[in-house]
Amino acid sequence: MIKHMEKQNIPILMYHSISSHASPKFRSCTVSPEVFEKHLSYLDRHHYTSMTVTQFVRAMVQGQAKLPPRSVILTFDDGYEDFYTRALPALQRHGLVATLYVATMFIGGTSRWLQREGESMRPMLTWDQLAKISTSGIECGAHSHTHPPLDMLAPSVARSEIVHSKELLEERLSQHVLSFAYPFGYYTPRVRQIVQESGYTSACAIKLTTNSLLDDPYALARLAIKPDTDVHDLATALSTDCGPLVASPVKRTRAHVRQCIRNVYGKLWGNRSTINKKASKEVRSSYAN
Repeated sequence: MIKHMEKQNIPILMYHSISSHASPKFRSCTVSPEVFEKHLSYLDRHHYTSMTVTQFVRAMVQGQAKLPPRSVILTFDDGYEDFYTRALPALQRHGLVATLYVATMFIGGTSRWLQREGESMRPMLTWDQLAKISTSGIECGAHSHTHPPLDMLAPSVARSEIVHSKELLEERLSQHVLSFAYPFGYYTPRVRQIVQESGYTSACAIKLTTNSLLDDPYALARLAIKPDTDVHDLATALSTDCGPLVASPVKRTRAHVRQCIRNVYGKLWGNRSTINKKASKEVRSSYAN
């Protein structure tokens, strides 16, 4: 039984903005509505069953029998307005569900954290849109409050980011928020622990591979969907756990080493009082908005 479970490859697809327009530095985080429709049509034609992240984690606990055949999980990071105008109608046409991760500070505003990418004015979802989304079969998860790299923050500041986003979403949507996505995919063992202590039952990273029922629910892997991800690339990843969307073992090892280096650097960086004070001030100021 355990050997059979280990062979299960459950893909979690990671989208950001469903849009045909983007600055050069942000283009890798967009997928055009036309390409997105092709992706969903493929899933529909080949009888994939979509799940939310929380549904998948429950299946991890309950075992193989609770996992639908040909399972796939679609996730969308940040909370752009085009999820409501573009992604949601397409998902509904194909009878698919998804998990949406929202950076709560920017709800009703624009993507101000993307100033360096030239995308600070990209519209974000409003609370009214989020309320409608949350009643349409879409899971709303948290993506921190201000979208910082959590591995570079002092633990107290990281905790504020993780907890405050959960509290805001639960208060405004009147439902439990159980899933979290690490901004930029970065986390440390301490950040992971804070997420678990804060009442979440899962957290998504990136990792560029698929998941099994035995994986850590607080370090779920995702496949990053790019503007040029065609149906063939998607099909290859879903059916064989390889191809352009899936990192090779060598690349995954290198990524793990880079993350370990970041963890050490982040611990040193977070311990500097000047950085901590600045980060804490920014977070406190954002909570007042």
